[in-house]
Amino acid sequence: MDQTVRKRSVNIAGHRTSFSVEEVFWRHLKSFAAADGLSLNALIEQIDKGRQGNLSSAVRVYVLERTAAGR
Repeated sequence: MDQTVRKRSVNIAGHRTSFSVEEVFWRHLKSFAAADGLSLNALIEQIDKGRQGNLSSAVRVYVLERTAAGR
């Protein structure tokens, strides 16, 4: 499993931002976006709207919760 943390840049609500996550979380996030018929930016924007804390943590929690739920 690739545990390398990489900084990712995305556009959210018309502005550029970045966050850092491990490759495994990034792969799951891309897969979830595709399954939902969303762009990666659109999915991250949804996560951003409901987050508490920083975006990197919110993305990790989203992936863990969605994986646990089997969706």
